[in-house]
Amino acid sequence: MSAGPASNLLRQPGPPKTVPDVDPPRAFDPRFTEAVLPQARLVSLYDQAVFSEGPVWWPARGILVWSDIEGRRVLGWHSDGCVRVVIDAAPFINGNTVDHNGDLIHCEHGNRRLSRTTPDGRSSVVVETFEGHHFNAPNDVVCAADGALWFTDPAYGLRLPRQGALAESDLGHYSVYRFDPSTGSVRRMADLGQPNGLAFSPDGRTLYVSDTSRTEGGDGHTILAFPVRDDAGLGEPRAFAEIEPGVPDGFRVDHRGWIWTSSGSGVQVFSAEGGRLGLIPTPQTCSNCCFGPDKRRLFITSGQHLYALDLASD
Repeated sequence: MSAGPASNLLRQPGPPKTVPDVDPPRAFDPRFTEAVLPQARLVSLYDQAVFSEGPVWWPARGILVWSDIEGRRVLGWHSDGCVRVVIDAAPFINGNTVDHNGDLIHCEHGNRRLSRTTPDGRSSVVVETFEGHHFNAPNDVVCAADGALWFTDPAYGLRLPRQGALAESDLGHYSVYRFDPSTGSVRRMADLGQPNGLAFSPDGRTLYVSDTSRTEGGDGHTILAFPVRDDAGLGEPRAFAEIEPGVPDGFRVDHRGWIWTSSGSGVQVFSAEGGRLGLIPTPQTCSNCCFGPDKRRLFITSGQHLYALDLASD
């Protein structure tokens, strides 16, 4: 795995392209217009990936980073519109987050571990085993307020050769983990059918995790809400929302506590109470989304594409 050279340019600087033939955002609750104006329109920032996932804003570099899993690259969109390779020959990286040191943390399907990339391009392993066994294929990761890395570990990278390597699970379970960088300890926090996306509520007292086992013959297409205890353990979950069509592959929580989740129809938005607020349609199945540095732009990954939608100011 190597950082891409500065000359590894994939898209020249320039304005985004308007996306034709896609419906405008739809409000199901008047509160939706607090964040998304009716005249907002989807734009395309890049359209030459193979399978886009894992978007995150990287403040240290001032770029939007996302994974082209099947293209085996991590890409970066710059504010002037250009797109460059951030990491080439990537080991089927999926989810990404930024830790408290400003480093980029990756979920590697191929090597079945978490890894790190520093702003100057150095890479290292973060964690790769639990109780002496390899993980399945870490999928998504989030950094908690205390600096711990929480991540999901479903089976997808073991079963999809275009996104990993065919293998049997060493663990025999599909779980959510908490890694404490200060001690190096890994805790198994919860088991799900196929744990996928995850995010914390603004106060850190609720962890949302999606079960997407519908894609593996199960019935999970649900975002679950786990109470977070004072000892960082998890209480019993409740079903927060069932997503139709598709599954909640990846999602984010904003400062209001609203959940912005991928689905088969685009980005669906829910209130903190679980009410459906609105929909941002996308031409293809949406895989994930994230906010820009000032929360004024939503970035969306979808198949070959990186899209964006400008949001209303608070």
